[in-house]
Amino acid sequence: MRPLSLVAIAATFSSATLLAAPSRIYPSTPGHVQVGVASWYGVEHRGRPTASGVPFDDRQLTAAHRTLPLGTRVKVTNLRNGRSIVVKINDRGPVPRRRLIDVSRIAAERLGFKHQGLAPVEVSVISTPKAGLAGE
Repeated sequence: MRPLSLVAIAATFSSATLLAAPSRIYPSTPGHVQVGVASWYGVEHRGRPTASGVPFDDRQLTAAHRTLPLGTRVKVTNLRNGRSIVVKINDRGPVPRRRLIDVSRIAAERLGFKHQGLAPVEVSVISTPKAGLAGE
């Protein structure tokens, strides 16, 4: 095996540094994308207050996320079947740390994973709320 020259090492380091440069898209900025596992919650939570103060309704296209601002709209795409929907973050969760997002029952149905319970998803921020409008 030939030893790498300093020029080759420098070129490799520069390329890796450019690829690893921090993104200017922050977690709640439109365009930010996360990939993880989605689960769903339903009728057993119906009527209970969400973190936004609005009673939970499993028939609405809503979701729970740990860190995105309440009122954020995200596009959720099921990576198994390509189905996508837009939901509004109105609650905190999911409780299991290995999951990225909990969607409502109707959202899970439309995404095609209600019967499986879990699905790999991509979550892309579409918009964030204006101050004071999180629960609306």
